[in-house]
Amino acid sequence: MKSRRDFLKLSALSAGILPVADVLGAENKPVNRPIVLSTWNFGIQANEAAWKILSQQGRALDAVEAGARVPEGDPKETSVGLGGRPDRDGFVTLDACIMDENGGCGSVAFLEHIVHPISVARKVMEKTPHVMLAGEGALQFALANGFKKEKLLTKESEKAWKEWTKSAQYKPVANIENHDTIGIVALDMNGNLSGACTTSGLAYKMHGRIGDSPIIGAGLYVDNEIGAATSTGVGEEVIRIVGCHLVVELMRQGNSPEDACRLAVERIVKKNPAKAKEVQVGFLALNKNGDYGAYCLQKGFNYAVYDASGNSLLDSKSKY
Repeated sequence: MKSRRDFLKLSALSAGILPVADVLGAENKPVNRPIVLSTWNFGIQANEAAWKILSQQGRALDAVEAGARVPEGDPKETSVGLGGRPDRDGFVTLDACIMDENGGCGSVAFLEHIVHPISVARKVMEKTPHVMLAGEGALQFALANGFKKEKLLTKESEKAWKEWTKSAQYKPVANIENHDTIGIVALDMNGNLSGACTTSGLAYKMHGRIGDSPIIGAGLYVDNEIGAATSTGVGEEVIRIVGCHLVVELMRQGNSPEDACRLAVERIVKKNPAKAKEVQVGFLALNKNGDYGAYCLQKGFNYAVYDASGNSLLDSKSKY
């Protein structure tokens, strides 16, 4: 004899809505999908691009790439892609990574002259046996795969850099110079997760500096059985704890997305309490059920969420 639960599942299947209303565990909680999350206020526009794909039952991987390309291509955004602030020597260098539901991942670091490093990272994932390409090699690969070489230093960024060189004082300000990344994670209608992360890095960094954004496990991590996480802020602090892998593993242990992010932030604080009060780091996480959460060091980190209820900007809870 079929149980009431079996009957409800069968009814949902016949109505063609099981992918949305699949129930989990004893709580009979419906899965919240599709859903996409992005860091910072430019995540609103990124989410809109991603949602066009997700709402048509598209793949999460395609959605996160499309979303990440929005701020990358916006010359007014000074921390991602075209328009990104240069390093202290006046060069715009970009980092990005992407990860799919199968554990596939690709990354580029210290890449110049290419507006959309996230798409180059996807090509690395799909067309090479490697995970990461860097510098001149990454540029050669991009050009060989049809990407155009372009000038990334805009007049506005060049003017700001020249003004900075008068003092050449490097002291990132929380939520300004280290508001430097878009991280984006999504769960599609098929229940698959993917993520992307892209940045021009900290403004006026040392030439050759690479942060957490292109490092799988630091700036981004996806485990299709558990969830996905991304980060923003001063990448050095994230790298030291392999932050996003930590967040996903904390979710594996049964923590909610918000609690997992909070515990990762507290790990940073424990390692260097004094430094933690001076810089910003934020984590954003999404689990397999479509539950999400964020947590950061300093007040001021926000993130965008787009699901069936619409596209909204939320403030993250913070340690300080």
